[in-house]
Amino acid sequence: MATLEPGTKSVPLSITEDEAAVYDRQIRLWGLEAQQRMRNATIVVVRLKGVATEAIKNIVLAGIGKLVVVDADDVAEEDLGAGFFFRDEDVGKKRVDAAKTRIESLNPLVVVETVSDPSALEGDAFDKLLHGVDMVCVTDADRNTLIRLNDACRRLNTPFYAGGSYGLLGYIFCDLLQHDYIAPDRSGQKDATKNVKVTAAYVPLSTALQHRWTGMTRRQTKELNPAASFAVLAVWEYQAAHQGTLPDDPATAGELEAIANKLIAAANVNKQTLPSMPKDLIDTMAISAAHELSPVCAVVGGLLAQDILKALAAREPPIANFFTFDGNLGGGTVVRMSMP
Repeated sequence: MATLEPGTKSVPLSITEDEAAVYDRQIRLWGLEAQQRMRNATIVVVRLKGVATEAIKNIVLAGIGKLVVVDADDVAEEDLGAGFFFRDEDVGKKRVDAAKTRIESLNPLVVVETVSDPSALEGDAFDKLLHGVDMVCVTDADRNTLIRLNDACRRLNTPFYAGGSYGLLGYIFCDLLQHDYIAPDRSGQKDATKNVKVTAAYVPLSTALQHRWTGMTRRQTKELNPAASFAVLAVWEYQAAHQGTLPDDPATAGELEAIANKLIAAANVNKQTLPSMPKDLIDTMAISAAHELSPVCAVVGGLLAQDILKALAAREPPIANFFTFDGNLGGGTVVRMSMP
């Protein structure tokens, strides 16, 4: 197999001496060429909530080339918890305006642009926004918005990430199209250390949501903590039925439970492992899904940034393709949803 190093685009290894000094530790970790890919990357991040805040901090410190933050909303008091780019005096200002200077201060080598016009995410305007962009990351959006933006990114051959948090739960989804990365060659002799190019075929979110859990043993299903995945999917379905509103009342637990159980049955989940959605998880989601918890945002945002950088560097396999974090258990799992 070929031992070529894949990348998002062909770029010269032209990091300056000053940049090499700043990124010295990272270059030692993943190599000059991987750092160069990051340095030449333009990333669009949509919606500046808690998960995006943590992810932006990490990718900017790592040394991407350009960041474009898109958010039309104003800073609200509830943003002051997980949104560490905001201060009390920022309430009422545009999120992107309040955060821009603080993002730039993290790493002056990164170009930061902001967009506060909501129409930038619609139709031809979104296509124009994606011109020259290497990756899009949409956070804390409803399912229909995620599918629409994911489909637009696919049409323009742009890799796509999504992430968000719902109280104690969080998720990451990625659609990296046909993604090439470097992995150790495990087919040769034990003493031979050789890297080979591997290609992973990803699917859009609309396809991933059709995933069926058929054929999995009880143990295999249990290891993936399906309750967390279906809790996120149930919240999406609830939002779709309530004009984008998240559950925020104990009285919503009954509807949320019915939605989750319907999704579980339709996906053919092993009934010995998950006959129905755990009531305690539903009760927790009913009162916490609409709220951000800083520790959950930190974990999910940190992992989101790590995976974005991993995909840009093309040195390791990224998430394939739906990750959920369960704050009740303090751990996360990855489900391969409808991928070949």
